[in-house]
Amino acid sequence: MGGSKDTLRVLFTVAFFFVSFSHALSFPLKAKGDLERSLEIVHPPQRIVSLVPAVTEELYLLGVGDKIVGVTIYCQRPPEARAKEKVGTVIDVNIEKIIELRPDLVIASPLTDHKQIRKLRRLELRVEIFDAPTDFQGLCEGFLTLSQFVGKEQEAEEVLERTKRKLKAIKKEIEGIAKSLVFVQIGANPLFTADRASFINDLIKCAGGINIASDAKIGIYSREEVIKRNPDTILIVTMGIVGEREKEVWLKYESISAVKNGRIFTVDSYRVCSPTPISFVETVKELARLFHDRH
Repeated sequence: MGGSKDTLRVLFTVAFFFVSFSHALSFPLKAKGDLERSLEIVHPPQRIVSLVPAVTEELYLLGVGDKIVGVTIYCQRPPEARAKEKVGTVIDVNIEKIIELRPDLVIASPLTDHKQIRKLRRLELRVEIFDAPTDFQGLCEGFLTLSQFVGKEQEAEEVLERTKRKLKAIKKEIEGIAKSLVFVQIGANPLFTADRASFINDLIKCAGGINIASDAKIGIYSREEVIKRNPDTILIVTMGIVGEREKEVWLKYESISAVKNGRIFTVDSYRVCSPTPISFVETVKELARLFHDRH
């Protein structure tokens, strides 16, 4: 169908590009955005447009959901976000709609159309673009700096203290247990997976697994290579693909350990691909249960 390629493209964006901030700062602060632009931030923003699903959810966690005036059509969590004004997708936005909303901060992903970003900046709107984290530590740093942008540092530190404590407890619980060889399928036609540069790789490691595709060059993988590496577990991320249909495809490869032992699972794309610090740890707990048959 005509829109299927665009939809898949956006879904991959949601999977791999959500906000990460590299430096912890406090008010007043300077944030360096895309195109070598540096901005002085004196007051927490009061009208925010979020073009990144994970950031939208994090803003709610920080108690500033009421400051959000616009989101993308993929900002589905928490449920309250669905009622916010829609301004486009992660990649393509409605400039006129954003202008109407009069935001004092627009948060974009690395794949948001840079021509549109330049246009917004020429109109004196503040737009910040931030790279995606590659692990839990980067996710926490991004969350902390986001909190400083909105004046909620203490709340963020409390959230991070709890989540780090929970993650440490999970790791201790599975310490010494044999690691599970894992293959994560993010897309089909072509088969797409997560390499070591993806935070999904860190999810697997934290849950006591080994990502068999960590050395993949660009994320595209072959079923032949999966057969060769013989994973104990196959995870199918439900992003634009029908999980059960893909599961049936894998069932044809009876030599794979995961197939023989009935260890093919579908997982929620939002939990795996667009996490907050809280949902990251919740997902690690769930994956640890799947990897090690823990109840």
